[in-house]
Amino acid sequence: MNNKNLSYAITVDSTPEEAFAAINNVRGWWSGNIEGGTEKLGDVFTYRYQDLHYSKQKITESIPGKKVVWQILDSQLNFIKNKTEWNGTQVAFEISRKGQKTEVRFTHEGLVPAHECYTDCADAWGSYVKGSLKRLIMTGKGEPNPNEQP
Repeated sequence: MNNKNLSYAITVDSTPEEAFAAINNVRGWWSGNIEGGTEKLGDVFTYRYQDLHYSKQKITESIPGKKVVWQILDSQLNFIKNKTEWNGTQVAFEISRKGQKTEVRFTHEGLVPAHECYTDCADAWGSYVKGSLKRLIMTGKGEPNPNEQP
């Protein structure tokens, strides 16, 4: 099981198009400082959270209502020894209809249990995907870092 990518699935009472729009509204569900476009194929954006996390993503696949993929071009995770552990990994959001509901399957491909970041990153991604992103899809309002003061 050491090669299993981090993955979560959420089910929402929303359309695949609403899920797709929310995923692309990265600022609505992922906290930190985000610079650049996050909505269309080829967009490149950076993410910074305090002095702990920097990453640069490129949208390499964007199929409305179906799928979004980010390639991690660069990263600096200052809370682990191998600070570039995310480099070359990719984040995929696969959207599908399940009866009257929509399922979003999140997978961070290349983030596996053997990586030092896995536990902390799994907790953070879980909070964002199963919490903030899910709320954004269902209600139009995410909760990126709800415990942090503005």
